Amino acid sequence: MIKLDPAKTYPHETESRTIVRFQDCDPLQHLNNAKYLDYYFNAREDQVATQYNFSPLQLFREYKTSWVVYQHQIAYIRPAMVSEWVRIVSRIIYYNEDTMVTEYFMTDDSGKQLKNVLWMTSKYVSVLTGKRSTHGPDVMAFLEAISMKDIDFHNLNFNERIKQIKDELLQADSEGVND
Repeated sequence: MIKLDPAKTYPHETESRTIVRFQDCDPLQHLNNAKYLDYYFNAREDQVATQYNFSPLQLFREYKTSWVVYQHQIAYIRPAMVSEWVRIVSRIIYYNEDTMVTEYFMTDDSGKQLKNVLWMTSKYVSVLTGKRSTHGPDVMAFLEAISMKDIDFHNLNFNERIKQIKDELLQADSEGVND
């Protein structure tokens, strides 16, 4: 069962650091395009476990449901290089009764240089039938507690969003937040 602490305010954005592994890179020492997904999925799994005390395995075992990836939209802006420390940020930017959009982005370790942005759309499904299912009340409450509130997803263009993220990073840098 998903347990939210009513006295707690949950972060709407999670962040972690990781190092780009040699085995995940191409001959030019860039992180292989397909490996970005692995880095994002692993980071998100760790982030939600730490920040929200939640595991997708809970959905599978207790609710007999899971989220499955439906669509990706990804932009490769600057390469992540072998042995480089990077930061991975993830956040829910949209959800409804059976869909969730998670936004991921990767920066250099200082948080100043944007490397990659991913929007991952997931559908909520019954593991018993494999068909789309609706989020139950406690899943909806969980998504409400952790999702970004100030993003108008339906009027947002992916390329415009990349520019917004770049601007946010520049703003944070000029205010000394990333130092």
